[in-house]
Amino acid sequence: MQTRITELFGISYPIVLPGMSWISVPELVAAVGNAGGIGWLATGPLNTEQTRESIRRLRTLTDKPFGAGVTLLMPGARENAEVIIEEQVPVVNVSLGKCDWIAERVHAYGGKVIATVTTEKHARAAEKQGADALQVTGNEAAAHGSQVGSLVLTPAIVRAVQLPVVAIGGFADGYGLAAALALGAEGIGMGTRLSMTRESPVHEATKQAQIKGSIEETLYSDRFDGLWCRVLDTKSARKAIRRGMNLPKAAISSFGIARDLKLSWPKLFIGTMRQGADTMIRLAHMATAFEKIKVATEDGDLVKGVHLTGQVQGLIHDLPTAAEVIERTMEEARQAHARMGALLG
Repeated sequence: MQTRITELFGISYPIVLPGMSWISVPELVAAVGNAGGIGWLATGPLNTEQTRESIRRLRTLTDKPFGAGVTLLMPGARENAEVIIEEQVPVVNVSLGKCDWIAERVHAYGGKVIATVTTEKHARAAEKQGADALQVTGNEAAAHGSQVGSLVLTPAIVRAVQLPVVAIGGFADGYGLAAALALGAEGIGMGTRLSMTRESPVHEATKQAQIKGSIEETLYSDRFDGLWCRVLDTKSARKAIRRGMNLPKAAISSFGIARDLKLSWPKLFIGTMRQGADTMIRLAHMATAFEKIKVATEDGDLVKGVHLTGQVQGLIHDLPTAAEVIERTMEEARQAHARMGALLG
């Protein structure tokens, strides 16, 4: 299958693994790339040494194109972006910030930039800032999706810009891929689906909880980590959303975040202050959520932890390899195309 996304990134299939913290690790990114798709290494929880090490490990696992994510709102993101640029990563996914300076430097070595957006306004801005493609995240997605569903958001942004669009949120199979292509997208992201594979580092207990969860068993709120965010519906998640930001907990967590990112706490605090009051409040929310997400993902603890998941969890009933997911998705897309061709013929 050829679309503008496959041509832009030099891949076989228009399927993307988004950059999910503690999930989109080198092994999973490489598995998706080796199967014909492309993935973004998640660098949000990594310090600069870990980011460089992960990029170099990826290159030992695959000779296929891959990308790395930069969430510019997060502490340490600019430093990680510098490493990604130094390592000349083929594709850089930029979110929650302006991509102009990154695009200029990535283009200088022949790389590509895909910006994550949730509104038409941000889509137009990313196009002007030099993005080569857009990752458009609808309401159905895990974590930070739009307040608008993919069925409406995708064609709205396709019509608003000239860039190729990857639709994310509500896609877990080839029928979703066919639908996204019909809406004008050039590819799809399947975060929840690819996080529920054998190569995914998500704890087995958390994977099983998602398999048991229905399409209705998620929560969408801006009270968990400061942005509109979708999580698995559990007692812990309901409690975290009801409580909202826990300032003492956020302050304590910030010391651990600074340690993990190898930043001095004063540098972290001053850098956060410089971003303004609104951003500081969001980052305080994120600091509160940081440990909850990590323990749910890595330890399978859904009593203390909170897991990010999309509504498509209710469509997923197995844990195949990433290659099997992609092969199955492409076969289903062909079936959907044949059916629609017959109906419209």
